[in-house]
Amino acid sequence: MPIEGIEQPSVLTIREDLRLRKYDGVYDFAFAWYQDPETVWMVDGVRRPYSWDTLRNMYEYLNRRGELYFIEVKTETGYRPVGDVTFWQEDLPIVIGEPACRGRGIGKAVIACLVERGRALGYDTLYVNEIYSFNTASRRCFQSLGFEAYEKTEKGERFRKRLR
Repeated sequence: MPIEGIEQPSVLTIREDLRLRKYDGVYDFAFAWYQDPETVWMVDGVRRPYSWDTLRNMYEYLNRRGELYFIEVKTETGYRPVGDVTFWQEDLPIVIGEPACRGRGIGKAVIACLVERGRALGYDTLYVNEIYSFNTASRRCFQSLGFEAYEKTEKGERFRKRLR
C-alpha cells in the first residue's frame, strides 16, 4: 500500500477519454518515453536516456513513495498509456511521455484530478519537489492550478498548493 492506510484505486476516471490506471509492474511500453532526450531533460535535467535498470528503479522508487499511475487516453480499441504520474503529498512527478499528447491539457487535467484526491484525503497542502526553471510548460501547468513557488532550488523552484 503506497500511502499508509489508504487503498489506491485501480482506476481514477478523469474524463470519458482520460484516466489514471494503477501501476501493475508492467512498464515495457514506457521505455521509449525515457529514451527521448527532451523528455529526460525535463524530468532529470540531463539528456541521457534511461537504461532498463534506471527505469525499473525509478518505478520501484515512485511506487514505494505514493500512488503510481499510468496516464491513459481512450482510443478506438481501448485505453493506451501516454505518460505516468505519482501522487503523494510531498511531490507530484508527472511525465507525458508521448510527445503528440503534450500541450493538449492532459497534464493539467491529471494534476487537477490529483488535487481533488488530496482534498478528499484531507491534505492541507500538496507539494512539488522541484520544477526546473527551463521547464516552462510544467511551471505554467502547475501555476494555472494554483501552485505557487515557495523556495528556490539549484535548478528551479519548489511549489505548493494549499488545499484548505
